[in-house]
Amino acid sequence: MPGKKTIIDELSIAYNTEIAGYMFYTTAADMVEDKKGKNIFSHLAGEELDHIRVISTIAETVKSGAGWIGYEAALRESRTREKGAPIFPKENELVKRLKTNQTDLNAVKIGEESEEAAVAFYSNLLKDAKTAEEKVFLTKMLEMEKNHLKMLRWERESLVKTGFWSGYMEYSVEKETE
Repeated sequence: MPGKKTIIDELSIAYNTEIAGYMFYTTAADMVEDKKGKNIFSHLAGEELDHIRVISTIAETVKSGAGWIGYEAALRESRTREKGAPIFPKENELVKRLKTNQTDLNAVKIGEESEEAAVAFYSNLLKDAKTAEEKVFLTKMLEMEKNHLKMLRWERESLVKTGFWSGYMEYSVEKETE
């Protein structure tokens, strides 16, 4: 079918998206004031870096004809052969949006939008997956992106003072004194 993207094309899109996410989360971790937010963004940046490594390794094995390998195997392999951190572009659209409104809540909002797009992307790829190995990998990526989204939603709840963070009560109105 002309114009249809191959899995290598899709992995290339995923790779570039993960780079953009890594740069955004690294920038956000340096920029936000909330301690929990800094921890979340730093954690997400680390996971995005692992995704970059894994996607790159899997794309290479698929291109070489060796087929799909699992997430953990790809991560181990990428760490043993890595010569250093990949070179990333200095800025992307996510970082530019954050710099125009440098608030913790805006950082969370941008992160949520990015993760929602990632969930949709991996969900669509999973629908078209052809092999069991491909399905297992894409399911793992989808679940990780859903967890990223959940963490960002918890942080938003904390920032807007719903009283809960990660399902735990942060404060009680009854205990507040004026």
